Amino acid sequence: MTLTTKALTKIYEDLHQIPELGLQEHETQAYLLNVIKRLPQTNLKIKTVETATLVLVAGSVAKKTIGWRTDIDALPVTEKTGLPFASKHPGMMHACGHDLHMTVALGLLAYFAEHQPKNNLFFLFQPAEENASGGKRLYDSGALDDWLPDEIYGLHINPQLPAGAIGCRQGTLFAGTCEIHARFHGKSGHAAYPHLANDMVVAGAYFVSQLQTIVSRNVNPIEAGVVTLGQFHAGTIGNVISGEAKIDGTIRALTQKMNRHIQRRVQTIAEGVALAFNCEVELKLNQGGYYPVENNPVTTKALIDFMQQEPGVNFIETEPAMTGEDFGYLISKINGTMFWLGVDQPYQLHSEKLAPNEAAIEKGVAAITAYFKQRDQTLA
Repeated sequence: MTLTTKALTKIYEDLHQIPELGLQEHETQAYLLNVIKRLPQTNLKIKTVETATLVLVAGSVAKKTIGWRTDIDALPVTEKTGLPFASKHPGMMHACGHDLHMTVALGLLAYFAEHQPKNNLFFLFQPAEENASGGKRLYDSGALDDWLPDEIYGLHINPQLPAGAIGCRQGTLFAGTCEIHARFHGKSGHAAYPHLANDMVVAGAYFVSQLQTIVSRNVNPIEAGVVTLGQFHAGTIGNVISGEAKIDGTIRALTQKMNRHIQRRVQTIAEGVALAFNCEVELKLNQGGYYPVENNPVTTKALIDFMQQEPGVNFIETEPAMTGEDFGYLISKINGTMFWLGVDQPYQLHSEKLAPNEAAIEKGVAAITAYFKQRDQTLA
């Protein structure tokens, strides 16, 4: 059964009210399964892995499998939209649009459950995009192996694009990210006797300042990288020398090669600071599955060519963004493409006031359904 605009809007508003954090999406999963099990079941196979839901639409003469991935988790954000269907879960909100992502996925699945494709279609409702590399967890566990697609697609909402517009580009769409967690251990002491202590405020400050030279002096100016340190904690009072400093930050880069290069420089600088200040350092660089979203040239050309020619689709070629997405890990393993779906909002992703324009849902479902119908017929 094809879901009507009214039905899709109801689904979106229902999902918006029940945000859950990564790997805790039990209510969300139950809701998704309830919708999926009311669709025609003749060609559907359904399985769950923890809070993930996997659905295969069996093709009539399947030679290939086309995949669609959507994320399902929310953020620890207190909603301030004032919407009548605002979050019912205190301190949690779908502030990154995953509720709309899920709605579009259900719209696609509903259509193909009723209109059997030639090839298989695989739908992945993936948990923990925001906090625990859910895509990597599933791929590495082997949970996708039985239905591993030949190519995979996914979208992300974009508040800056008109509602329903499709935005994409060849190459990198989103940056790869890596967390920095540095801990410097020296010796605390009295402020009047610095020679009897080992001051980690100074060591930490030196580490912070040196990291700012990585992009300015170790990265090709025509390439891109970001090193941001957002937390620095040391000491308890002004007349006590701190024996410990804790520093946390992030790396962003548009290619995995550059991300690794910056990680190596952070490691070298941390070790150098420890040697220079005769202290110990613990450094954790955690990239997980947040690889750059480097779109495959073949699948991306097919998508862009179609969207540029499809009547009623507002296609916009977009620039790369320094935001991160664990879809990058999946398309490092499977050929695929991610693109933007415009939602026309003054508030940015992760804002407590983000309220996407719901007109994007119907337009998104229509455009992607049309693309999948065409791709299904032409994919050899």
